[in-house]
Amino acid sequence: MDQQEPYGTTGRDERAGVAATAVLAAAVDRQQAMTRFLRALVSIETPSVEPSTIEAAFDLLREGLEAAGMHCRRRSGSETAGFLLARPRRAGREELQLLLGHCDTVWPVGTLEQMPIRITDGRMHGPGVYDMKAGLTHTVFALRLLHDLGLEPQVAPVVLINADEEIGSKESERFIRRLARMANRTLVMEPSLTPSGKLKTARKGVAQYHILVKGRAAHAGLNPEQGVSAILELSILVQRLFGLNDPDRGISVNVGTIEGGLRPNVIAPESSAWVDVRAPTREDARRIDAVIRNLRPSNPEVQVEIQAAVARQPMEPTAASHSLWLAARRLAEELGFEIQEGMAGGGSDGNITCTLSPTLDGLGAVGDGAHAAHEYVDLNQMAQRTALLALLIMEPPLDPSPPTPTAGDTGSGSSRAFPPVHPTPC
Repeated sequence: MDQQEPYGTTGRDERAGVAATAVLAAAVDRQQAMTRFLRALVSIETPSVEPSTIEAAFDLLREGLEAAGMHCRRRSGSETAGFLLARPRRAGREELQLLLGHCDTVWPVGTLEQMPIRITDGRMHGPGVYDMKAGLTHTVFALRLLHDLGLEPQVAPVVLINADEEIGSKESERFIRRLARMANRTLVMEPSLTPSGKLKTARKGVAQYHILVKGRAAHAGLNPEQGVSAILELSILVQRLFGLNDPDRGISVNVGTIEGGLRPNVIAPESSAWVDVRAPTREDARRIDAVIRNLRPSNPEVQVEIQAAVARQPMEPTAASHSLWLAARRLAEELGFEIQEGMAGGGSDGNITCTLSPTLDGLGAVGDGAHAAHEYVDLNQMAQRTALLALLIMEPPLDPSPPTPTAGDTGSGSSRAFPPVHPTPC
């Protein structure tokens, strides 16, 4: 992209005279405290599906945010642990910026026994350390060092930490949307992209489909001709689904699990599959969604039911989000390092906010291994990334013009690239 003056910013001279060197020095001084906080947070196992385990993590985060001069309140969910909301104690009616993260992980209770926290060669390993408890640590300490330095952002920071992101943010999404609509910008503390630490300026959309095939049972030896095999029909559909892959366009369609049949000597009356779809643009998402929803069986005696179970829209760059990225790149240069941007194949809550406010994602840890046994963060880059976040928080407001959504997308959730969840029989 071009190097012109960032859209919607007022320039570096109006950032309240904040010196990058002073902010970085303050972050370096807090390196050991950050490491202790992160270790304590990782030591609390927080699987999304066990809400009771997450309260201790919220208590630790509340303590850290209150030390930064924030007022915190908890909202419980009906099926999840809900979320923690924090805003400045003296918050008035000024503009706000949304700092977004999650404290739930994919790891079940007991994982620490097989993946204990350890620090080797400047890396901390442990379940959830990279995705995304280090990003939460950055958030707490960026706000604390600004508070300790007596620096007050022009745009009030509001923090929302949810506990259901790894399972689709079904309960917290409406609150995220409400805040994002009011926000001048949204900063997402998900981990950076690859060990090189790229910020995420785009994300693929994600959808999952459940395909149920219904045939007719019969004895495999006595009267197989009277049966209609659901497994055979599903195998044909699976090949058609894999044919939708388009690596050059960044489109992936994966049949991840298959179930079906009763016994080896019975013609299978039912079979089913779960399908994962990733698409970089709303146009691609709509096209693939239409193809999948219109799959028809080759055998007229077979019934196929298709239902979308999870959907997150692509996070596509806008002029306003590009200006936010340019600001981050400039601030990194002031701090003495370079950053790059990239597209992530996975979804985050940034996919929710991107059509509602300018969004920059990947401001969390540098490391690798999300959802993997080798998960780690680079402790040597924590101070730099915390300082970068602090300086971004201190940036003046972006131009109030909203991000430009793709045609037909109002950002309200009523018009989506991946349509709302509903069964599609055929």
